[in-house]
Amino acid sequence: MSTCVYVQIRCKPGTTYKVAEEIALREIHSELYSTSGDYDLLMKLYIPEAEDVGKYINDQLLDIAGIERSLTTMTFKAF
Repeated sequence: MSTCVYVQIRCKPGTTYKVAEEIALREIHSELYSTSGDYDLLMKLYIPEAEDVGKYINDQLLDIAGIERSLTTMTFKAF
């Protein structure tokens, strides 16, 4: 079973659209939204079962130019 995580992404000024385009090209997300507040983008993605969450995000996402900071929220089955 894959793990659902939400990643909030803060981009360097003027790079939000470039970052979003690069995420879309990599096809790693389930959903991607522009947001207001402390972060510029909100991404929902599913981490493959055999992958480590932190390594996967680091290798697949955080090397994109323009990403300044991220905040990952993991989900757990509660019901």
